[in-house]
Amino acid sequence: MKLFSLALFAALSATSFAKTYPITGDTVNCRSGPGTSYAVKKSYKKGQNVSVSCQTSGTSVSGNNIWDKTSDGCYVADHYVKTGVNGYVTTKCGGSSGGGGGSSGSYCKKINTAGVNLVAQWEGFVASPKPDPIGLPTVGYGHLCQKKGCAEVKYKFPLSKTTAKQLLSDDLPKYTKCLAGYLNSKVKLNDNQLAALTSWTFNVGCGNVKTSTLVKRLNKGESPNTVAGQELPKWRMAGGRVMQGLVNRRKAEIKLFKTASSKQAYPKCQ
Repeated sequence: MKLFSLALFAALSATSFAKTYPITGDTVNCRSGPGTSYAVKKSYKKGQNVSVSCQTSGTSVSGNNIWDKTSDGCYVADHYVKTGVNGYVTTKCGGSSGGGGGSSGSYCKKINTAGVNLVAQWEGFVASPKPDPIGLPTVGYGHLCQKKGCAEVKYKFPLSKTTAKQLLSDDLPKYTKCLAGYLNSKVKLNDNQLAALTSWTFNVGCGNVKTSTLVKRLNKGESPNTVAGQELPKWRMAGGRVMQGLVNRRKAEIKLFKTASSKQAYPKCQ
């Protein structure tokens, strides 16, 4: 009984001191993971206070890619939670678990032309900002707007295909970097494999990649070709439904991933 009482006191104390924040959207979904493609577990009403246990990165919503894990065990986009700051207000979910972070920073920062062309092909060209298939504002080749009207883009609207490719080249290294940060140094990837996985990361978001079985299996030392062939096809949903475009994109990424190359790209760039 004494042990139970102490445990109960600790749990109640933690709950009492946990900070709560109000929801700002009218009806905000709390999902099973940090992204818009995850299943909705429950919804919060505007003004409802939620307790945030940890935060992580995921699908960017209106320029904010932070997702808050609530005391209900689900994730809500930080954009809809009034924390009072533009950034993290508590610890990151998962800490340093997962076996990643092994990169020394000498991996290829830019992916090859085949990878850039693959991303451009499947993202599609949009000259001026407009919503994508799940309602998020994008422009160029899949650039997710960070500010109203994509004001952060330095190129003039409407974009040409040339300036859109330049914008894409500006965006991609960020996704290669986060991918590399989740892989340990035992993983060996050539330039086609890194490019294919960067395309996947660009599509699903860094938060989803971090918690993926694909990354976990690579870090365990499983065959990259086997892992990619089995795991990439699973990422075919957006907005809660299967998208044929994503099915086809995953096939293209697997094809590029399995295209032989002697040029090493991760953990060291040749």
